[in-house]
Amino acid sequence: MYTNLAYNAYAQNNVGVESPEKLIQMMYEGVLRFNTQAKRSIIEGDIERRTYWVNRSNAVITELINVLDYSHGDIAYYLSGLYTHQLRLLAEANIYGDSSKLDEVNQVFKGLLEAWKESTDVANQA
Repeated sequence: MYTNLAYNAYAQNNVGVESPEKLIQMMYEGVLRFNTQAKRSIIEGDIERRTYWVNRSNAVITELINVLDYSHGDIAYYLSGLYTHQLRLLAEANIYGDSSKLDEVNQVFKGLLEAWKESTDVANQA
């Protein structure tokens, strides 16, 4: 159910997406935005909205796992494990209402986003 949810949402909202690289960046940014909303919902005690936002993050991360290209070597396997761990943290955040788990996920995705931007900027300049 979630496999193409993230892609479809971004594709519908951003018909003119320039490249697959930009789409990955947008997905990383989406996880950060959704987790911020989930954290706000935890603070407000709104279980329904917390679950909604965590599920949105889950959908994006699941799509990131599904689009990994394992022909490019070990990095895809590393990212698969990293993304899977983030899904586990999101589940714990949702089950226990633990915003510290969302903070952990956000730290990882901030790092991924920064590295992604740097690597795609270098690739675009070459």
